Amino acid sequence: MRNEVIQGSDDDDDETSSSGQTYTQDNDPVVLEMSSIDPASSSKANKSFKKVNFRRKESIRGESKLELFGFDSLVNILGLKSMTGEQTSVPTSPKDGEDASQHPKVIGSVKLGTMMGVFIPCLQNILGIIYYIRFSWIVGIAGISDSLLLVALCGLCTFLTAVSLSAIATNGAMKGGGPYYLIGRALGPEVGVSIGLCFFLGNAVAGAMYVLGAVETFLNAVPKAGIFRETVTEVNGAEVGEPITSPSLHDLQIYGIVVTIILAFVVFGGVKTINKVAPAFLIPVLFSLLCIFIGILLARRDNPVDGVTGLSLKSFRDNWNSDYQKTNDAGIPNPDGDRYWNFNALVGLYFPAVTGIMAGSNRSSSLKNTQRSIPIGTLAATLTTTFMYIISVFLFGSVATREKLYTDRLLTATIAWPSSSIIYVGIILSTLGAALQSLTGAPRLLAAIANDNILPLLNYFKVADGSEPHIATLFTAILCIGCVIIGNLDLISPTITMFYLLCYAGVNLSCFLLDLLDAPSWRPRWKFHHWSASLFAACLCIVIMFLISWLFTVVSLALVSLIYYYVCLKGKAGDWGDGFKSAYFQLALRSLRSLGANNVHPKNWYPIPLVFCRPWGKLPENVPCHPKLADFANCMKKKGRGMSIFVSILDGNYQECAEDAKNACKQLAAYTDYRRCESVAEIIVAPTMSEGFRGIVQTMGLGNLKPNIVVIRYPEIWRQENLKDIPATFVSIINDCIVANKAVVIVKGLDEWPNEYQRQYGTIDLYWIVRDGGLMLLLSQLLLTKQIFESCKIRVFCAAEEDSDAEELKTDVKKFLYDLRMQAEVIVISIKSWDHRGRGEDENVVALTAAQGRIKTYLAEMQGSVGVDEQQVDKFLYTTLKLNSTIMKQSGMAAVVLVSLPPPPEKHPSYLYMEYMDLLVESVPRILIVRGYRRDVVTLFT
Repeated sequence: MRNEVIQGSDDDDDETSSSGQTYTQDNDPVVLEMSSIDPASSSKANKSFKKVNFRRKESIRGESKLELFGFDSLVNILGLKSMTGEQTSVPTSPKDGEDASQHPKVIGSVKLGTMMGVFIPCLQNILGIIYYIRFSWIVGIAGISDSLLLVALCGLCTFLTAVSLSAIATNGAMKGGGPYYLIGRALGPEVGVSIGLCFFLGNAVAGAMYVLGAVETFLNAVPKAGIFRETVTEVNGAEVGEPITSPSLHDLQIYGIVVTIILAFVVFGGVKTINKVAPAFLIPVLFSLLCIFIGILLARRDNPVDGVTGLSLKSFRDNWNSDYQKTNDAGIPNPDGDRYWNFNALVGLYFPAVTGIMAGSNRSSSLKNTQRSIPIGTLAATLTTTFMYIISVFLFGSVATREKLYTDRLLTATIAWPSSSIIYVGIILSTLGAALQSLTGAPRLLAAIANDNILPLLNYFKVADGSEPHIATLFTAILCIGCVIIGNLDLISPTITMFYLLCYAGVNLSCFLLDLLDAPSWRPRWKFHHWSASLFAACLCIVIMFLISWLFTVVSLALVSLIYYYVCLKGKAGDWGDGFKSAYFQLALRSLRSLGANNVHPKNWYPIPLVFCRPWGKLPENVPCHPKLADFANCMKKKGRGMSIFVSILDGNYQECAEDAKNACKQLAAYTDYRRCESVAEIIVAPTMSEGFRGIVQTMGLGNLKPNIVVIRYPEIWRQENLKDIPATFVSIINDCIVANKAVVIVKGLDEWPNEYQRQYGTIDLYWIVRDGGLMLLLSQLLLTKQIFESCKIRVFCAAEEDSDAEELKTDVKKFLYDLRMQAEVIVISIKSWDHRGRGEDENVVALTAAQGRIKTYLAEMQGSVGVDEQQVDKFLYTTLKLNSTIMKQSGMAAVVLVSLPPPPEKHPSYLYMEYMDLLVESVPRILIVRGYRRDVVTLFT
């Protein structure tokens, strides 16, 4: 690329002076980046851009100190505004052809720190409805011992997941989308969309759980508000002193639907209002927790309640062991109840109490420093709440009898100081706040998935930047109402657990994959992580899923699999630099190293054809390769296994044709994909075709993955196009292949090669003249594996002198083919040696005479500069003539003919070699001319 001298005036306008030259590097990427910069954004950048003069001048205003490197300022020229701390808009997904300049700039907004941005949201989501109205009941069912195990198991799962989350979140800038963004960029768009949609469902169902928790608390606090009330007078078959009332299912449904609709209208009003009042929801929660702990310490002293013993060692011993049993829908023990509670079922009920660790990552776009706030805030909230749950197990197990723990789900309100009303208010406000967060976050997660433009089905939920996802909010509200209609918190909770566990497993697998591969780009600031811990956490998530319910687990995994399959089938491809691509790369490198540089054993030999696409002649526009050449390359693979390399050569200078070569390579790759060839495409720029091919045959491939067969088309038009260039190039290619020890397959009659719908009948005839390592035999077997040739039979013609023992040769070849597990008919033919007397016996004397005449004319034109033995030339002509006559006589109806390729004779001009070849393939419609290389590709041994 030529650098022009740029001169300009000192004015601030963009016009070039009349004497100056304009910058002509239109394709320079630096210039393209310059053109995308806002002229008003940096006056310094404009001034420095105007003067780029390679001649030394005296103190020019705006002259760059880095003029030698061809650009002025790295920040201004390349647009790396983030290096100066200025925020730039980056697309959420790398869509092909997307112009980054089209994205609107991010408007500065108030950023949150670790406390308000991560710790408080996580704490508010973790300390929710389960702790208030289910945790004491769980302690009563599981006992203190199993409750500690339950808290430790779930806490370990969330702690390890938080460690994995911290590692991924500190490995670079994090955009919106929360765990979906992290998983999608680590495991690929298919896995990201699958788990992201399940996480969306989990958030939507969690909103229903919070609504039901608030409604149930309200109905317990104000029993008269219930339209339908249920009263229980027996517990485990024994009558109780006071009837136990519980909210009716119909009350939960009616109030739940009303509350969900009201919350949906609030969410439709905008997220700004919710964010303003969100901190107010945390104050009642913290105050109510304080009241609960004070009430436990003061139990039985200030306000004695039946069943509340205060902190008692006797209660601690009585409640140590578990007491799993059946209960009714209200959770009251009943031998005839529909539900049996064991440890596995309690895991499903309790696990939503420890979810919420993703609340900080969901707000990543609003954090001042994500790489500091997310690890510290998330882990601090996880450890704080786990410690509080462990302390609560001991306190609840020591403060009341087991029957009280059974029957009073709102024990936290019963023992609260100074009044239970504080707990009711705290529960209702905290659950409504959590429900608002779910109804606010879930639609935005769905909109983020839709905006990535991976799944066309989700296009309805797309929103513009800065807009509210109203359609996604309506869809989320409908899902939430559907779950509210179920009306049973104990049934909804395990469903949420499955979706959250799938998300946590995805985060852990992402960290495991990235940590194990350890790509150069994997440099997280959070150092306290290891791939084994992430793998253990992922397995723990799956184990917990099966502990809860194998049926729910199978259904959840099936749902993820269906979404994954649908995304693979209907989704749009997106390259996000995911870990699987890195895994494929490292696996390929390891496999390449394991293959070594030694020759591959014949049992493991695969054809790797190097298909030379450049035709002898012209192809239609936008067709970079002969269509039948791609079909033939597929015929060289067994059941599609193997790789082909399609190459073409552009004549010219590399620096001038580099862009043309890139475009041609993309076109060739797209065309081979269209022809369903498992291949790679390469374009080489060289002064001539011969020089380009010589470079290809020397350098193409790595180790034992270098191409071992060169496939080219026979130049049938060489007489009409150019008598000098084509023969010389053709012979040069063959000689280069021989020197490089590459096999050669020359296809003659390519236009007549059958496609996949043209079934062939007859025979595949092999004229096996020279030892080629069994390549010709192997190619015939590969052709038989294709549907178009499966009805054909193989015939092997062995060439022998007239005085040879034909029967002995036939027996040896049959034995050899039998040991190779190849079924073929063996025919021995005799080709006469050079004999003047036998020439007249041949039928095709006219072709021989014509070739001899052209050769004499050519030698005469060369005026003695070429010294060849004319007797030897006649011998070669006669040999090829006899072989051609035999082919026409024996294989006139063959589907395809394979014949050994004679090497170009030394000291014979390329023109003479083309005459030999023309005489060999004369009138044969479809023929493969094959030459092996110095090694066997088939073996007799198992």
